[in-house]
Amino acid sequence: MKRANTFAVRPLSHSGEQLLRDLLDASAALWNETNYERLIRYDDEDGLEDEGVWDADTGSLEGRYKDVLGASTAQQVIRKNSEAWRAFFRNKKKYHDDSDTSVTEHPNPPGFWGNKDDGRKLHTVIRNTSYTVEWGNRSRLEILVGKELKDRYDHTGRLRLEIAGEPNWPEYEKQGRLDLWYDETTDTFRASQPVTLSDDARATPLADETAALDVGANNLVACTTTTGSQYLYDGSYPFEQFRDLAERIAELQAKLDDQRRTSERIDRLYDVMYGRRDHAQDALVRDLVERLYDEGVSTVFVGDVKDVLSTHWKPEVNAKTHNFWAFRRFTDRLECVCEEYGIEVVEESEGWTTRECPECGEREETERNGDLFRCVCGFEGHADLKASKQFLEGETGMEVGLMAQPVCLEWDDHEWSERSYSPVRVSPEEERTDRSTHRMVGNVASADSA
Repeated sequence: MKRANTFAVRPLSHSGEQLLRDLLDASAALWNETNYERLIRYDDEDGLEDEGVWDADTGSLEGRYKDVLGASTAQQVIRKNSEAWRAFFRNKKKYHDDSDTSVTEHPNPPGFWGNKDDGRKLHTVIRNTSYTVEWGNRSRLEILVGKELKDRYDHTGRLRLEIAGEPNWPEYEKQGRLDLWYDETTDTFRASQPVTLSDDARATPLADETAALDVGANNLVACTTTTGSQYLYDGSYPFEQFRDLAERIAELQAKLDDQRRTSERIDRLYDVMYGRRDHAQDALVRDLVERLYDEGVSTVFVGDVKDVLSTHWKPEVNAKTHNFWAFRRFTDRLECVCEEYGIEVVEESEGWTTRECPECGEREETERNGDLFRCVCGFEGHADLKASKQFLEGETGMEVGLMAQPVCLEWDDHEWSERSYSPVRVSPEEERTDRSTHRMVGNVASADSA
């Protein structure tokens, strides 16, 4: 089983931080020079691989940078660029293959890691034999540096970095190539260590309980378990951040001339926008799965919304769930983390859970206003929590008794923290049920959606 330990690292001194920045900057410069040499040899006349890009003299580039980076790191940066070009050619071939519909937009060649004037994207890759990780009370990462940096900073040749936090997989059979970069989103240095685990590394569920997830727009996830617990993850703050950056990107794109599609500044904002989204999403999945494991959950049902994203939702909601929430990425990440804990993930249609009243079964004469669900029979409740409960009951065939108030969580750029449960939010501008088309509008999707 292959996994990755991703963690923050901190240099132990100011000179250590400067050395690290110089190492990452030199790696980005090597990537850019390698990429440039291949771009000027690239011929875009057909959909096949262009052998000319492999004629670039990467050997001389490696020779120029090995004293700064170390020979092994220089080799790994060039190899990573080669992997990016091979992936580009694979996608290009698929794009030109009429029988293959997996790639629908013309792929672009690998891009640059920033530039000297606007700032490079600080990033490097370290061969698996050129770094060591020690886990414990004083976890640390040590990486090799080149002779030039060693002399410049009067260093020993191995840069020691403090590791923040605990690893998901401290015990493994083999480690892979280390990625090390500066994360502008969180203003931290981060590393990703691929590892190969033994087959017995997977945990075993503590019981045989079940959970169901309603994936939505305003609330990213509403969850109900057969133990009677409910969890609600508020998406308003992370989406606000995503929307603000998207608007800023649109403003900058409007100022570009007709010959340009993007700029270094726009690319940087895209990295920040999606980096924040992915950080919040990954932290949500980890937090939720750990809670479910502690409750003995062995099966998680997640609603399948792929059939309604592009056709039934208002533009604002589509932006939230299709562009911002990235449903497929979420389910892939959910399956990956659940596998660690031996939890099975099952995608099923949520049916009419969004619109159906749990008291009388009415589907037509119901409406949603913000988080508030109302029915003509007099029932009122939290729309997403209600939907996740009905989804769970429909899949398990059992009535679920709620044991306490829902656990509500909000994002603070670093973690999901519990807050006290408050009455459902009501939006004065919320549109009512569109009964002519039998779907909810406003801030909810169609009957088959989250």
